Amino acid sequence: MTVPAALEDVRASAYTIPTDGPEADGTLAWDSTTLVLVEASAGGRTGLGFTYGPSACAALVGDLLRDAVLGRDALDVPGAWSAMVKEIRNAGRPGICSMAIAAADLGLWDLKARLLDVPLVALLGKTRDHVPLYGSGGFTTYPDARLAEQVGAWVHDDGIPRVKIKIGQDWGTDEERDLERTALARKVIGDGAELFVDANGAYSRKQAARMARRLGEFGVTWFEEPVSSDDLDGLREIRDLTDIDVAAGEYGYDLVYFERMCAAGAVDCLQIDVTRCGGITEFVRAAAVAAAHGLEVSGHTAPSMHAHVACAVPNLRHLEYFHDHVRIERLLFDGVLDPEYGSLTPDLTVPGHGLTFKQRDAERFRKD
Repeated sequence: MTVPAALEDVRASAYTIPTDGPEADGTLAWDSTTLVLVEASAGGRTGLGFTYGPSACAALVGDLLRDAVLGRDALDVPGAWSAMVKEIRNAGRPGICSMAIAAADLGLWDLKARLLDVPLVALLGKTRDHVPLYGSGGFTTYPDARLAEQVGAWVHDDGIPRVKIKIGQDWGTDEERDLERTALARKVIGDGAELFVDANGAYSRKQAARMARRLGEFGVTWFEEPVSSDDLDGLREIRDLTDIDVAAGEYGYDLVYFERMCAAGAVDCLQIDVTRCGGITEFVRAAAVAAAHGLEVSGHTAPSMHAHVACAVPNLRHLEYFHDHVRIERLLFDGVLDPEYGSLTPDLTVPGHGLTFKQRDAERFRKD
């Protein structure tokens, strides 16, 4: 089979979508989310990748990354990834540079699969057929009725057997409200579903330890970022004090970050975000680092970008089915996967990840 060799174009665009209501967690509030799309083309095919980050990511693709990969063999994705990482040396690897690389890398992997006319998961190597999900949202700004409606729908309508809500309201200054919302979520989902909480680093160490004891009364099994993810000693202390699994890692941008977190004994499950960590190329390496430390990994948000690579990672526990991103992906793309029996199953009848960008629908959200 002959496959066109040269990358002909890599371009990026940004789209800002308002939330469907006020949203906040323990340490941040927002009213919109920006998706940066990268389209990589060769041989009459176009691969799509994206990240959730500022529109500056799109500028970085045009200013630095595009010229680093144009003309390269479209099948040589790791080589293109290495070229992009070298190109941003003086701009800094963490943050928007890594997110821009992630979007481009995702687009390049999708392009390669489309050129070879295979599903992306088949190209990566499938270790499982389905990706277990947990419903995620439960923002601190939600009134009780909205919180109950959302978590109830995930469990009772979508069949997702685990849900996560935000706690740590107002930088951890309203512990009783956090506990009231946790109790409400447990009442709605019943005893048969798992309940997760995410403090987004809002608590101090001792406060998080106290909260862990009280959260255990509601059968909470996952305590995400009880303290700042930069406080590895604090995460390890909380992990040692509670039976609840402690999780963090969503802000990891490179392999060194993940190795430090694992080596510190800071988490029971390492979170990795394929749209932040440098894409699929780095995601699979980070998962291998976790495996070397005897840890499982969990995909952070962006379910459409994680579904295929999550099926290729042996030590994956589950994937976050995040309210904002599910909504945005359905607005902007055809081919978005729907939950079945609490999981996502990649479509093996279409090449790549199966997404098609709805350009006309997206124009009203475009940022110039």
